[in-house]
Amino acid sequence: MGYRVAVVGATGNVGREMLNILEEVNFPVEKIHAIASRKSIGMEVNFGDQILRCEDIAQFDFSRVDLVLMSVSGTFSKEWSPKIAAAGPIVIDNSSAWRMDPDVPLIVPEVNPDDAEWANRKNIIANPNCSTVQLVVALKPLHDRARIKRVVVSTYQSVSGAGKEGMDELFDQTKNVFVLGATPPKKFPKQIAFNVIPFIGKFEDDGYTDEEQKMWNETHKMLDPAIKLTVTCVRVPVMVGHSEAVNIEFHEPLDEDEARDILRESPGLIVIDQHNDTGYMTPKESQGEFPVFVSRIRNDPTVENGLNMWVVADNLRKGAALNAVQIAELLHERGLIRQKTLA
Repeated sequence: MGYRVAVVGATGNVGREMLNILEEVNFPVEKIHAIASRKSIGMEVNFGDQILRCEDIAQFDFSRVDLVLMSVSGTFSKEWSPKIAAAGPIVIDNSSAWRMDPDVPLIVPEVNPDDAEWANRKNIIANPNCSTVQLVVALKPLHDRARIKRVVVSTYQSVSGAGKEGMDELFDQTKNVFVLGATPPKKFPKQIAFNVIPFIGKFEDDGYTDEEQKMWNETHKMLDPAIKLTVTCVRVPVMVGHSEAVNIEFHEPLDEDEARDILRESPGLIVIDQHNDTGYMTPKESQGEFPVFVSRIRNDPTVENGLNMWVVADNLRKGAALNAVQIAELLHERGLIRQKTLA
């Protein structure tokens, strides 16, 4: 017997990817529902060979499903996730709404799987920010070995992190820049085509953005609150795939060769690190792939016990949809999904 599953926000980039990945990994699904807001009712999405028509969230009976994957805004999730969870299913939410709630586990299965055991506090599990997911997958095994003291991260985040509107804006501006001139920015504050924007989210009082703040708050919650972490988030003209330049300072000695060996043996990671012109990963090559890729691993001689590395992943997959499905697989493996008995 499989589970009755609902995907809320099924027409968005991440929602569609959730449906794709559930089918790819053969997650045990008996019945699946595509759920959307009123404006998307009746739209069609694919689940394997099936075509699903989107159902209205306001009319759907969530007591009839076992598991709900949410890919909606934080405001929407704040309103709907507690209602859905109260009806019985476990909610795996991809928004920022619940990540720092002390009664909601924030999970990357390769990093803190045991936190799934207390998901029943609110029947909600939070999926981390896309840039945090790939970072902590790479940091976890190194932290276990040598204890991380400080991390400096610069992100290179693709436009798909801003949704379909971001992807459309990059496409339109790139197409038009040599003809009539780039179209004016709408989704982003400045032109994204042939440019980079060192600003994602909204500014906080300390001059950092909430996107940067999410990364250190979420890393502290999942990995270790003692790690000092500073971040600069940058939007780049790449369709899919986030990259990160990561500088790490450890409490204990750890050289590049041992770090490379540790990462090669760690779950969810692939090391591609050769000293030649093509011996590293780019975001384009990560598109459609499951793992987090690590390249350019090298000692940092400017600090004691320092290391640099380059971390790349498909932000729609491991950074969002795949991680949510892996959480669902974790719940299944541990028997934490309560299946309904329907008349």
